[in-house]
Amino acid sequence: MPPRPLEIGPAGRAAAQAIERTRVARGYSQRQLAARVTALGRPMTFTALSRIERTVRRCDIDDLVAIAAALGSSPNALLAGPSCRPESLRVGGI
Repeated sequence: MPPRPLEIGPAGRAAAQAIERTRVARGYSQRQLAARVTALGRPMTFTALSRIERTVRRCDIDDLVAIAAALGSSPNALLAGPSCRPESLRVGGI
């Protein structure tokens, strides 16, 4: 049986929204941003970026760092977007 993909949680969804919001605010198309990420040494197609933004594909930490750099932002800024509230990230009452 093939392994089941991991669900994208609230932080992943918030980061995907922040990536798209920041990309649009900077005036980049998905193709342009993917090219900028690739130029920074992290090969990325616009299809991969589209899947990240639509939460079809997980955004790993290396992707997040490269996308943030290409957007002129920080990974923390993309993780701490307005829709990412601390109470939504609590697991098991921790």
